[in-house]
Amino acid sequence: MEPKNAENGIESQIVSPLLDWFAENARKLPWREDASPYNVWISEIMLQQTRVAAVKDYFARFVRELPDIEALAGVTEERLLKLWEGLGYYSRAKNLKRAAIVVMEEYGGRLPKKVEELLKLPGIGAYTAGAIASIAYDQVAAAVDGNVLRVMARIWGDRSEVNKESVRRDYEKRLVRVMPGDFPGAFNQALMELGALVCLPKGRPHCADCPVAALCISHRENSWEKIPVKMAKKPRRIEERTVFLIEGEEGFFVRKRKESGLLSGLWEYPSVQGKKTEEEVRAMLCGDMVKEILPLGAAKHIFSHIEWRMLGYYVKLRQFSPQSEKICFQKGEEHGIMNYTSDCFPVDFEKLRMDYSIPAAFSAYQRAVEKLRGQ
Repeated sequence: MEPKNAENGIESQIVSPLLDWFAENARKLPWREDASPYNVWISEIMLQQTRVAAVKDYFARFVRELPDIEALAGVTEERLLKLWEGLGYYSRAKNLKRAAIVVMEEYGGRLPKKVEELLKLPGIGAYTAGAIASIAYDQVAAAVDGNVLRVMARIWGDRSEVNKESVRRDYEKRLVRVMPGDFPGAFNQALMELGALVCLPKGRPHCADCPVAALCISHRENSWEKIPVKMAKKPRRIEERTVFLIEGEEGFFVRKRKESGLLSGLWEYPSVQGKKTEEEVRAMLCGDMVKEILPLGAAKHIFSHIEWRMLGYYVKLRQFSPQSEKICFQKGEEHGIMNYTSDCFPVDFEKLRMDYSIPAAFSAYQRAVEKLRGQ
């Protein structure tokens, strides 16, 4: 490919070799085979904070059931979250639906082409807008994600703190100046691909396979370990929890989380703060209705700013319904089964697996119960 609109400087010199490399080495991905605006949008949102290998199957299932913006705008939230189950960062899915409704109402069901219009849609930031505009619509627009920041910081030998918004905007401006007008999408994807396959975030980059190694200052100075420079993140807050998988005659008790905050609006198994011993759990869930309690072990789940460290217990009840009056509360304490299921209702386990969006934070315990049940 022979690009147009290139200027002098390192960034202009990388354009041709990078495009040639991408033409030979680009991974075959379903959203590249059909780079429609809708497919690019869905894939880019899914790929945020998520590995390509994990996204492939989710993307295929999602676009099979929701093949266009009209279908996405009309899907129920419960079904949408079930399709998203396991990908995490569920606000992404909710914003997709919100944006789809706006597109149906204000843009006739077609994603807008211009970055400025795309940025008005819920859940679409500068990177995603640039990716859609350049890949789907061949607009000259930068799409600077973590891969691009790392690649260009190393090529330029730049020791600026790349997670500063001002630095990202500067990179956008510098790249737009040399972006080939005939291949803007390929150029953006080539930079992303180079970061994903060659200029790796962890471990030594594969400089021998890099088409622009001869131009790279970090390669020349062997400074790749020190670049890019990032501001230190705040340490995650540790939260300890005890999770109960309580099974009654009609199924497992679940409840819906609040519509704001962490995992908002998703289904979960009841839990309490702190790690409880088996003896403490028996005291908490006192009553003739408890048939057995089995420990499910420890599990950990990491969110962006919080880390859950959990203990899980499987609780088998005898005969129980939320309306039952045969509940034994520990004398003088607000304990008992009702205390932990008062805002829950039972769901058949198979229906739970098929129709309810249970966050990945609880997946270790769901798998443990499946094993106990011989499934």
